[in-house]
Amino acid sequence: MTSGEESAELGRTVRRFLDERGGDAVVRALMEDPRGHDPVLWTLLADQLGLVGLAIPEEYGGSGYGVTEQFRVFEEMGRSLLPSPLLSTAALAAPALLASGDADAQAAYLPGITVGTTIATLAVSEEYSGWREGGLDTLAARTGSGWQVTGEKRYVTDAVSCDLILVLAGTADGPAVFAVEAGADGLVVEAAPPLDLTRHLATVRLAGTSARLVGAVGAGWTIAGRALRVGCVALAAEQVGGSQRVLEMGVDYARTRVAFGRKIGSFQAVKHKLANVLVLVENARSAALDAARALAADDAEADLAISVAKAYCSDAYLRAAAENIQVHGGIGFTWEHPAHLYFKRAKSSQLLFGSPGYHRELIGRAIGV
Repeated sequence: MTSGEESAELGRTVRRFLDERGGDAVVRALMEDPRGHDPVLWTLLADQLGLVGLAIPEEYGGSGYGVTEQFRVFEEMGRSLLPSPLLSTAALAAPALLASGDADAQAAYLPGITVGTTIATLAVSEEYSGWREGGLDTLAARTGSGWQVTGEKRYVTDAVSCDLILVLAGTADGPAVFAVEAGADGLVVEAAPPLDLTRHLATVRLAGTSARLVGAVGAGWTIAGRALRVGCVALAAEQVGGSQRVLEMGVDYARTRVAFGRKIGSFQAVKHKLANVLVLVENARSAALDAARALAADDAEADLAISVAKAYCSDAYLRAAAENIQVHGGIGFTWEHPAHLYFKRAKSSQLLFGSPGYHRELIGRAIGV
């Protein structure tokens, strides 16, 4: 684990990079790119800055850190809105491979993930089950040479540009995770109609698609659950970064916009809006950091802390983004202003990996309510 100052310096380094290589013009250009990211920037993030392999063991080329170090990276990514498969690859696929305990699969895929030559994701959600543990309509069957998977997965992050999709599927002996490589027969990846243009989602259809078993049969939900825990913490960090950015945008505008002969920041109604957003941002940061701490320490109440963070940060970000639009007035509703991009990211992130209502249900179960 790094020290607090080292973690802060990591965050500053990532921010400088994103300020220099990102920005609104880059984000808008990538929104229209069917790949959902810039391969050159992706290589720099992975191979030069080492961000993809930050929490991957050194034996696979990574840095061997954990979720607390990743937190600063995802906070800055959320602040910048740079379209990138970092969440999918570093916070879903890599943790799933590590949780599987499958040394052969780890050796086959993690080195490529670390240097950015393998973009990967995890496919869990289905039409009826969503992110809940339970019955799976996507099924896998043994064949003479391995496994074949058939079914449909929804809301799969960055699947259009992935080289590897880890698919959770049911088998006769329990759920399991299967590695499906891009171009496999029977694999169709269809981009989903976007709400958030800065994060590409897709529907993944499999029809007798050849796949490689990752980990043990019957351990599918354990593997996917571990990955989703990391994904929720990373997403909460993104939400904190986005919330902080929209607060700054609102404050900056209130300091300069003049109406009725006064800067609008002097009006009590605007002051109250921004003060309330500040409280939301700080509470969200505390909840997200506690979730990262609990997960890193393998705390007995880590699942509770993660659900608290996911529920609170989701709602806080959406409220902060909406208030930012209100502070900006008419200009905040225009396509040219970035305020709507943060609002759309806030709404899509609110639903990803389970809605706030779903996580509050988990919180209630955990505390016996």
